[in-house]
Amino acid sequence: MLGARSFVASAFVPFALALASGGAGCSSGDDSATATGDAGGGSDAIASGDGTTNGGDAASAADASLVEKRPYNFHVPTSYDASKPTPLVIMLHGYSASGALEESYFQLTATSDANDFLYAYPDGTPDASGKLFWNADDACCNFGNLPVDDVAYVSAIIDDVESKYNVDAKRVFVIGHSNGAFMSHRLACDLSDRIAAIVALAGAVWNDPSKCNPTSKVSVLDVHGDADTTILYGGGAVATGEPPYPSEAQTMSTWAGKNGCTGALTDNGQTLDLDTGIAGSETSESSTTSCPTGIDVELWTIHGGGHIPALAHPTWGDSVWAFMKAHPKP
Repeated sequence: MLGARSFVASAFVPFALALASGGAGCSSGDDSATATGDAGGGSDAIASGDGTTNGGDAASAADASLVEKRPYNFHVPTSYDASKPTPLVIMLHGYSASGALEESYFQLTATSDANDFLYAYPDGTPDASGKLFWNADDACCNFGNLPVDDVAYVSAIIDDVESKYNVDAKRVFVIGHSNGAFMSHRLACDLSDRIAAIVALAGAVWNDPSKCNPTSKVSVLDVHGDADTTILYGGGAVATGEPPYPSEAQTMSTWAGKNGCTGALTDNGQTLDLDTGIAGSETSESSTTSCPTGIDVELWTIHGGGHIPALAHPTWGDSVWAFMKAHPKP
């Protein structure tokens, strides 16, 4: 299916271009700095493993090697206090974008400063066409079948941040867009012991629920425009002959089952104005009922919204952070 995969990759090219033209803001000019274990608050850096390990074990050494090979963007909130356990948010970009480009769109650095959470926004791996991707699942978006283990990479990022900062292990969160949203779901499946909650904008879980086997419950928020023509709200495939991804309804059902929720996905009557390109409060909230205490599975539908909504700031950051903050590990 090389021809189909080449077509898919080219179809995603406008994603990065749209982010570049539509993102209101840019990343910090300090991104070329080197992160250190005692960095002060309010700083941005390119973080990498410093060669140290916890006890010198092989697993820690492997983690350090991963982040040395693939440094990640990192922001320390202005009021960071090393004496206090601090939440960590990891943001994953869409296919063909980058951590810095997606940050210019999500603008979570300001949210980090306002709410005191550590913030990492790494880059995926370049494919044969030079576009960055996450090896999330069979539907999206490792079109070249490259042997990349992004679950291990994100786990190594968590280890690296924990080795340098006072991270609250019960409040590690992942947020992603498009390919990064698929990867967020993958991490909730495979790193459920470390991830408290995810937020996925325009993505889905495995189409085959048996491939998702969390060992711990993870709260899930999906945000998706029902007019998205790139990743379809009703499910589909990125191209003819490619493996399918499930609908939002199916994704919610999968996570309800994994998390032990026994009720239905129900409109909770709340609305938000997340997309400045659509008049009024266009986003409706639905919640799965009868979930275990402290666990939620939610779907926020942007009615008329596309693949790259014109995100309202600071409403977007405030809203997704409120969900994450409310869902630490039980």
